[in-house]
Amino acid sequence: MLTFLAQAEEGTGGSTLPVILIYAVVIGALFYFLLIRPQRRRMRQHQDLVSSLEVGDEVTTIGGIYGTIEFMDETSAVLQIEGGGRLRVSRRALADKVPEPE
Repeated sequence: MLTFLAQAEEGTGGSTLPVILIYAVVIGALFYFLLIRPQRRRMRQHQDLVSSLEVGDEVTTIGGIYGTIEFMDETSAVLQIEGGGRLRVSRRALADKVPEPE
C-alpha cells in the first residue's frame, strides 16, 4: 500500500487523496461484511430463539445451566433446575433450546 502511494505521488505529481479515500471505502466494506453483518445475523437468530420459547421448554443459559421454563415475562424467565430449585434469569441469558430426545 505504501509503495502504491509513493508511486502515485511520483508519477502524477498530484494528490493521494483519491487513493486514500478508495482504501477507506474498501476497509469500511471489509468491516461491514466481516464483522458487522455476521454479528447482526447472530443477534437476529438469538432474538428469534428467545421469542419462540414457551413455558415447558428445556433450555440452557449462557452460563451452562440447564433448566425448564416455568414462567416468562418481557424481561426475565424462571427456570426449574435439577434438585427442585428455581432460578430467575434474564431472557437475554437464555442461550439455546435443548433438543428433545428422539
